[in-house]
Formats: sequence, C-alpha cells, structure tokens
Amino acid sequence: MVPFGDPMWYQDWYSPYYNDSHRAVRKAVREFVDKEITPFCHEWDEAKSIPREVFIKAAKAGILGAIGHNMPDHYYPYDLPAGVKPKDFDAFHRIIVFDELSRCGSGGVTWALCGGLGIGLPPVVNFGSDYLKDKVVKDCLAGTKNICLCVTEPSGGSDVAGLQTEAKDMGDHFILNGEKKWITNGVYADYFTVACRTGEPGFNGISFLLVERSMPGVTTRQMNCSGVWPSGTAYITFEDVKVPKENLIGKQDRGFKYIMHNFNSERMGIIIQANRFARVCIEESLKYAHKRKTFGKRLIDHPVIRNKLAHMIRKCEATHAWLETLAYQTEKMPEDLQPIRLGGPIALCKAQATRTFEFCAREAAQIFGGLAYTRGGQGEKIERLYREVRAYAIPGGSEEIMLDLGVRMSTKVGSFMGAKY
Repeated sequence: MVPFGDPMWYQDWYSPYYNDSHRAVRKAVREFVDKEITPFCHEWDEAKSIPREVFIKAAKAGILGAIGHNMPDHYYPYDLPAGVKPKDFDAFHRIIVFDELSRCGSGGVTWALCGGLGIGLPPVVNFGSDYLKDKVVKDCLAGTKNICLCVTEPSGGSDVAGLQTEAKDMGDHFILNGEKKWITNGVYADYFTVACRTGEPGFNGISFLLVERSMPGVTTRQMNCSGVWPSGTAYITFEDVKVPKENLIGKQDRGFKYIMHNFNSERMGIIIQANRFARVCIEESLKYAHKRKTFGKRLIDHPVIRNKLAHMIRKCEATHAWLETLAYQTEKMPEDLQPIRLGGPIALCKAQATRTFEFCAREAAQIFGGLAYTRGGQGEKIERLYREVRAYAIPGGSEEIMLDLGVRMSTKVGSFMGAKY
C-alpha cells in the first residue's frame, strides 16, 4: 500500500478494465516472483545468467504460457496463472504478468525469461506451418527450450529493410550467411527466428527462417553490455548454414510484413516493463525517504525530495493510463486495423515510457545518493535499473525513431479518416 507503488486499481481504486480473474492472476504471479525471483536477482545479475530450473518453474506457474498466449490449447504444457483459460486470457491479464515480473527490478531477469519468447515465438505461432509449431512451441512454453528473434545486425537495427544477412535458394534448402547483433537470449537459444534476404533489395526481399542451434555453422558469443546481463545478449554468426525449406516461416519474401506484425506487441511489452521499473524507482525512493535522515529530519520531510517524487509519480501514472487505453484498443479494435491505427500511438507511448523510466531512475539515484552507485545493498535495484535504461530506450525502435514514426503514422491515418490539415 505504498502510495503509487502499484497501479491504482491494485490499491482499491475503481477501474473498468479489471475483474476478479485479473486479481487472481496478479496474486498468483506476485507470489511466484516474490518467492522464486526477487531474492536472487542480484546473484543472477552478477553471474550474468539464470539457472535452467527457473525457466521450468516459470513454465509450471503458467508464466511462460501467458507470455506466449493466443494459440490452440494443445500447445500449452501447463495451465495459465490462476487457471484462467486461454480463450479468456486478455490483454490486461498479459499486462499483469509482465508488470508483476518487472517488480523484481531486473530487466536482465525479465528479458531472460520472456525476452526471446515474447518476440521470437510469435512469427512461428502466427505464420509458421503446423510442422514448425509442433517442433517448437510446446517445448518453449515448457521452459525446456529457448527461442530468440534475430533481426538486428552490426550494420543497423531500426532500418530493417536494409538488413544484409542472406539466404540463397538451393532447391530443397537455403544456405544462410550473415551476422546478427544484440540478440536477446541468443547465448542459450535452441531456435533462432532469423530475418534474412532471399530476394530483391528493400522491403520485398526479406524472409524468415527457423534456424536450429544443432545446424552446422551457427556460432554465438555473449556480448558485454551496460545492463540486462542475465538475458544472454549475443553476437551470432551464420556461416554456410544449411536450412531445410520446411523451416521457412510463412511465405518467401514476405518476412517484412511478419516483422511489422510483431512490433506493436513487442513495444507494448517494453512499455509495460519500463513503466513498472519507473514505479519500482518510486516505491523504493518513498520507502527509503521515510527512514533516511539528513540534517535532523527524514528525507520525506524535505520539500525538494517531495518535489522529485511528485514529478516521478505524475509521469508514471500518466504513462500507465495511456498504456491501459492502448491495451483496451487491442481488445476491441478489428485485428487488421491495429497495425495501422495503433502503430503511431504505441510508438509514442514507448518513447513516453522509456523517457519516464530514465527520469525516475535518475531522480531515484539522487535520492539514494551513494547507495545508488554501489552494486548490491539497499540501492541494488536503483543502481541496476539506472544501467538498464538504454536497453529500453533503444531496442524495439529508438526513442528518436518512435517519436518521428508516431507523428508520421498518426497524420497519415488522420488524412485517410478525413482530417483537414
């Protein structure tokens, strides 16, 4: 009940979006995270990995299934959290799962569990053949296998149409050559959903292939990054990898469409996580400000500290209200309209969320002082989150590109809808 330490509906405020099933999911996931994840985040961060059994535990708790939901029932190895049926599991249940996982205050742990699963699996689920789904989906949701999305390359990230990794058509198979960089979960992934060039330059020559670690020519190495250490960020090399034609995801040269289909969901995940991390900064700062004394009084009794907290809170709450509004649209808006109408607002909300996260991490670090400059101890979460801001502000579309894209897409949609400029 720390004020603003949770979304308002958690603390007996009224909301049109949530019912008892959402409360049950929140309770189940929170109990799991408090017991199985939060106490070990610092240990796993320093080790730059999380134990394999954590994936299995998260799968049995229904968390991995909740991340990769919206598929036929027979692909789920375990019940979803609180026993909610897949057909009843909505956008707000999903928000809760991501939000509760992020309460641990470690983007590295959150990404380790759901980063690759949340973006690498959907192309297989949405566009893959039954053969590929049967091969991949259930094991990934059971936590016994891992999958990652391979789009970004050393030569560029957001400019997807310019990717250079190439797959040559050899009749019954492709020969894949190229490099991918900053690939979440790539270090320990068993499957790689790889965007590659199979046709002409630009948008129209990109395909998706499912590559398996067991295929000769696949090499991964861990990258040393500022944050999200346990997430297995990898540099991946594909050297003359022979990929069977049955591992083509969807249709050849249609991969760009599949990438775009993924973006709204990926960015919503980033928004949810970034804003919960901002909220973690608020909650930790409020608790610390009530016990730390300077100049004879508690930090919370200094107007300058209350002013910092006020600005953190207003930004976080505004962002949360926006993400709930966007989530409601994904529930009600026809699916074929969502990439067009929601692309702009979701892009803007991502920039809003990551800017809010950065602001709150910075202000929390000032409130904690030297403790936020020390790994471990009272300021553990703040120190770690401050390092991880860039991992949210850049991936999934950098803030600069999100801001520009948001306005461009929204004005185009406005023109189509009859706006008079």
